[in-house]
Amino acid sequence: MKIKDIKTMTLKLNWRLVFILALLVFGLLQVGSVAGAQNQKPVSKPDLPPGIEALVGRVMKTFEVPGLNLAIVKDGQVLLSKGYGLKKLGEPDPVDARTLFGIASNSKVFTAVALGMLVDEGKLRWDGRVIDYLPEFQMYDPNVSREIMVRDLLCHRCGLGLGAGDLMLWPASDLDRKEILRRVRYIKPASSFRTKYAYNNIMFVVAGELLEKVSGMRWEDFVREKIQKRVGMNYSNTSCALVDKEENVAWPHVPLEGKVVPVKNLYLTENVNPAGGINSCAEDMARWMLVLLNNGKLADGSQLVSERVMNEITNIVTPIPVSRPAPELAPAAMNFNGYGLGLRIRDYRRYKVWTHTGGLEGYVSQVWLMPEIGLGVTVLTNQESTAAFAALTNQIVDYYLKAPKFDWVEAYKKVTEKNARRSKEEIAKIYASRKKDTRPSLNLQDYAGLYRDDWYGEVEIKYENRDLTIRFKHNPELYGKLEHWHYDTFVARWFDRELRADAFVIFHLNHEGTISEVKMLPFSSDVDFSYDYQDLLLKPVPKEKK
Repeated sequence: MKIKDIKTMTLKLNWRLVFILALLVFGLLQVGSVAGAQNQKPVSKPDLPPGIEALVGRVMKTFEVPGLNLAIVKDGQVLLSKGYGLKKLGEPDPVDARTLFGIASNSKVFTAVALGMLVDEGKLRWDGRVIDYLPEFQMYDPNVSREIMVRDLLCHRCGLGLGAGDLMLWPASDLDRKEILRRVRYIKPASSFRTKYAYNNIMFVVAGELLEKVSGMRWEDFVREKIQKRVGMNYSNTSCALVDKEENVAWPHVPLEGKVVPVKNLYLTENVNPAGGINSCAEDMARWMLVLLNNGKLADGSQLVSERVMNEITNIVTPIPVSRPAPELAPAAMNFNGYGLGLRIRDYRRYKVWTHTGGLEGYVSQVWLMPEIGLGVTVLTNQESTAAFAALTNQIVDYYLKAPKFDWVEAYKKVTEKNARRSKEEIAKIYASRKKDTRPSLNLQDYAGLYRDDWYGEVEIKYENRDLTIRFKHNPELYGKLEHWHYDTFVARWFDRELRADAFVIFHLNHEGTISEVKMLPFSSDVDFSYDYQDLLLKPVPKEKK
């Protein structure tokens, strides 16, 4: 036999051996996989915290919450989406998992995601200048108008003060978003551009107008069609104005004169929607949390937004100073704090948290996401107790972190009681500071007239039935009596006492003894920051220009 033939035979034998060995390996793998499949246990669903029903009941009783929605997701699964309590005090209708609540500023991340979708499509850049997409946009400072970027609209660093311009939004005003956009240029900054965190809503209204300009769709339609429907948020809507048209709605409640009572909805307008207009429920918010925790991926495996966009949204853009919590809440102390794009980024017990709260008249809510452990908690309520959602959320989170036992309900109860005492003391000091036996410099009739602020517009003071009244022209609810306080200071007592937003009205006289300007201040720190009276500078409108 030739050497060549021997080599050929050897190669054939080697290939046969390889083939036989491959068959044996394949067979073993098949046997192993069958055995593995037989022995494999189904993935178990994470447990709910023991006593969750009792916990919710205790929270609602302690903080006087009529109705509540709770959603918990963990490791890609919905563990709970449920309603508790009543839609409206005095009526028997119970809250269920599809009952709608105003989620208020938890709408802001929807606006950020919507703009992120345009970034993914190449229609927008986070670092693109706003005026390149929305040429009519102007800030008070022309340099800021020229430099402000898309991301600056979503992270509270534009230089405006806390709540600046909110009186153009609520109580419900007759100014539409385009008119609000035009008036932003008249709001004076409170700090230098990009140097300080100050929460605001107006820039999210601008973001809604930007979205419409670039996409060709109204914010409400874009969020409903391209986000909520794709996520499977079947019961939610995108407008405060729609809440009265829904059948399954939780009614807003507020504490008034020591008692929690149902109140009318003050936000039946669309101008606020990009900053806080969404109404949602436990079932829908559970689905939304799963998408956020899964880096923008939908249940069908497609991406709502890219992971790159989600990274932009969930990383700190604007640092927020870390402050110590009240001693009673010591375990909630943070190591870092900041704001991303429509979300606050902080830590809790050394784990990263993406979160936001929301507040409208009669509604408060919280969304709490912990990506490192795949946990999401949403609490929606129809009462204004932030202690309720905080205590409930922290108690739930502690269970999954296996944290040391701590009674958050009792802790927040103590803080709430302490704050109530502090509020009473503040009011007592305000009344004690009043200078008695003083008179106004002018006859009451001489304070009457039309006054105008550059960004808000007109406020009218009338002399009627031997009293002064004040009326904000763009907010029908802001109508009340002016009571003399001392000297040339009066107090606006709104006829609608549900507002809980009385204000000092201070008249300044010039050297001729006539009114040169009028300033306003919230009556106390209990007045919501969105009543930004302090930002107004009212000037008398000459009678011939009325």
